[in-house]
Amino acid sequence: MMPETGRVANLFILGSFVAACTAQVERLPEPGETLAATAFALEAGGKGLNLAVAARRLGAHVDGLIAIGDDDLSALAEPALRRADLPVSMLRRRRAPTGAGVGFIAQSGETCLAVHSGANFALTGEDVAASAELVAEADAVLAQFEIPDAPIVEAFAIARAAGRLTFLNPSPFRPPSAAMLADTSILIVNVVEAAGLARMVGAPPPGDRAESAEPLAEALFERGVRALVVTIGSRGARAFRRGEEPLTQSAFPVAAIDTLGAGDAFAAGLAVALCEGRAWEDALTRAVAGGALATTRFGVFDALPGRDQVERLLERRATA
Repeated sequence: MMPETGRVANLFILGSFVAACTAQVERLPEPGETLAATAFALEAGGKGLNLAVAARRLGAHVDGLIAIGDDDLSALAEPALRRADLPVSMLRRRRAPTGAGVGFIAQSGETCLAVHSGANFALTGEDVAASAELVAEADAVLAQFEIPDAPIVEAFAIARAAGRLTFLNPSPFRPPSAAMLADTSILIVNVVEAAGLARMVGAPPPGDRAESAEPLAEALFERGVRALVVTIGSRGARAFRRGEEPLTQSAFPVAAIDTLGAGDAFAAGLAVALCEGRAWEDALTRAVAGGALATTRFGVFDALPGRDQVERLLERRATA
């Protein structure tokens, strides 16, 4: 489906690939405890793959880089990309174990997970430099923190020199470097990551509702960031832009089952909408809608919503 704006987003994604094991349990385990799982999934995952799949389902043209290993788990990658209508040329094979993760999802919605990055941390700045033309031609570059700093810094520098947008989701959280922040257009974090950023820049923590994130946003603007977007789980999201009033988008009420892919669906939705030329208010609404829809199924890959699903949710809300 062609967006109403008539523009198709063209994204370059610095991806990651993780063989994701997820167990649904009544509650999160105590140390040393074994629980019976009510459901189990082994699927192609990773924050970078999730971003690429979500963006493609929303109608974007997607290219990028994803590193995989030379072990049995790497066999999950190519079929997953083909199924998601993503180019298998995104894959870079390394002599390393493929990324893997284990997560628990409680009936309450609480989650805990551990991720071993493996081959994802073998992606390099040289890999990006070899794809410099694709990076410069994209409307935006998206990155997350299941890969090292070097390829992100390289790609963001190329993109900003070409006048393109850059989106950074620093998850799993580590402090972004000064060079990376200087070339980051839009920084997307949850409230926990926002607190980590606040400690890094010496700003007061924004709290679990992000009402007081203005000092953090101003500190980040001084470091080159153009916009800070804070997701607030079931309460929606807030966007802070340099020289503009903050925007708040409340959550879409849904029956949440699994929240693990919500942040990736949100980030992809925001990037696609802005690169289609939509206003910030519309883009934030669509991002929150996509994040909500991603929580309504167990697992992540099949739960990431397409454009039609987002449009139907928006229509239901408009007529409610």
